[in-house]
Amino acid sequence: MKKDSKIYVAGHLGLVGSAITKNLRSKGYTNLVFRSLNELDLINQAAVAAFFEEEKPEYVILAAAKVGGIVANSTYRGQFIYENMQIQNNVIHQAYVHGVKKLLFLGSTCIYPKMAPQPMPEDCLLTDTLEYTNEPYAIAKIAGLKMCEAYNLQYGTNFISVMPTNLYGPNDNFNLETSHVLPAMVRKIHLAKCLEDNNWEGIREDLNRRSVEGVDGSANEEEILTILNKYGIQSQNVEESNSQKVVLNLWGTGKPMREFLWSEDMADACVFLLENRNFSDVVQESHSRNSSEISVNSQSHEVRNTHINIGTGKEISIRLLSETIQKEIGFKGKIDFDTTKPDGTMRKLTDPSKLHGLGWKHTIELEEGIKLMYEHYLK
Repeated sequence: MKKDSKIYVAGHLGLVGSAITKNLRSKGYTNLVFRSLNELDLINQAAVAAFFEEEKPEYVILAAAKVGGIVANSTYRGQFIYENMQIQNNVIHQAYVHGVKKLLFLGSTCIYPKMAPQPMPEDCLLTDTLEYTNEPYAIAKIAGLKMCEAYNLQYGTNFISVMPTNLYGPNDNFNLETSHVLPAMVRKIHLAKCLEDNNWEGIREDLNRRSVEGVDGSANEEEILTILNKYGIQSQNVEESNSQKVVLNLWGTGKPMREFLWSEDMADACVFLLENRNFSDVVQESHSRNSSEISVNSQSHEVRNTHINIGTGKEISIRLLSETIQKEIGFKGKIDFDTTKPDGTMRKLTDPSKLHGLGWKHTIELEEGIKLMYEHYLK
């Protein structure tokens, strides 16, 4: 890519897109194109076609998606599969129609089977059953990366796919109804700390920034305590002091292992691959032959799993994660786990050896990232 190449970042306001945008700017890319959801609904096929005809981007980064944690995935199953497939179909197809030089598609490690080998290599895709709770979202993401592969093979496009592990960082989603595990924990433990300290000003400020089911800082204490209790933040008065005895209840057993990657590290990996990798490189390495020899009519070689994992190769239990965040925030109450609630997949550790072999590795370790995350949340 040239520094003045026109680059369209779809989903530039989200966790992933904002981090990639920041990285591109830091590297001197000046011709970036954006559209907010109010300006362009990527589910609208005609609108997406008109946008590509008007702007004619040379490069596309598809970071727009409907995302959420285990509760959102379980609740909005139809929306997750429909909206994500519509977004992908529209953007990927118009990138082909308008001759985009390279497209980067971002998926998720939930594409891998529930009982995938650990760590999960790219080649374990579609080898077993998916985790049920996020199956619709996973199927949409699998369809996206397979669409990129199929267009590359039939039309000669240069669409590459990456599978980032669990991400966290600036501009994360802290909505308790839809957020992922780490930002949800940060907010819940922050609120539990405020309640523990009888810091009602802090609680009201938090709810004014991000209301929960319509409850904001203007609600009375009883209403606020009710909504906090619903999301696992429970308290009782301690008569001999001015403080509260607070217990935080989290879903599951706390035993599942998860891998977390700072979003700005992920963004750096994405731009690294945009600058250094093409679909032909991946095919050539996978089959030890020149990609130009592989055509849609070729029966002797199969082109599969050309995506690249982006991760740290390190994991932590949900229980230890909660204790690490608790220590950072200074919450002294008890954290319990509701074992009647689902755990999801027990392990989801990526094998990032393919990316490491290309010369890229992460720089922010989890403990430092949690500190940065909480500083960002307070701001």
